Amino acid sequence: MGWATRFLAAVCFFAAGVLFVPEAILGSPSGAGALTAAKLAHLLSFATSWGAALWATFIGGIIMFKNLPRHMFGNLQSKMFPAYFTLISACAAISVAAFAYLHPWKTASTVERYQLGFLLSALGCNLSNLLVFTPMTIELFLKCFLNRSSSIVFTI
Repeated sequence: MGWATRFLAAVCFFAAGVLFVPEAILGSPSGAGALTAAKLAHLLSFATSWGAALWATFIGGIIMFKNLPRHMFGNLQSKMFPAYFTLISACAAISVAAFAYLHPWKTASTVERYQLGFLLSALGCNLSNLLVFTPMTIELFLKCFLNRSSSIVFTI
């Protein structure tokens, strides 16, 4: 994609945002723009996280598993998982922040407190995957399947 195509796509998304949620992007005199922007941020980050998880699990992962040799699949996953968990963690953090802004703890109902708790636990699990389990898994993959000294790839 050239820079012009990316720029045109960004302008189209901005125009769609102004069309559908003008007070969030352009601001509103009543001060409701911050609430609308928080709602929009929560919705977009939650939807991005959900879509990325569905794609990686049910479409991309299955296609790669069926069509790549085992060592190539593992090598590709070792490059994709850190980026995937970074995206999911960033989306979860934005979603938690926006939800906490929209529903302060003191005025939140019991259901909203549970929702915030679940969002926080999802963020914690995503961060543990990103910072603990993914590096351990990649290190184990490199140790078990790749012999760096002779550049021979072992398959099981």
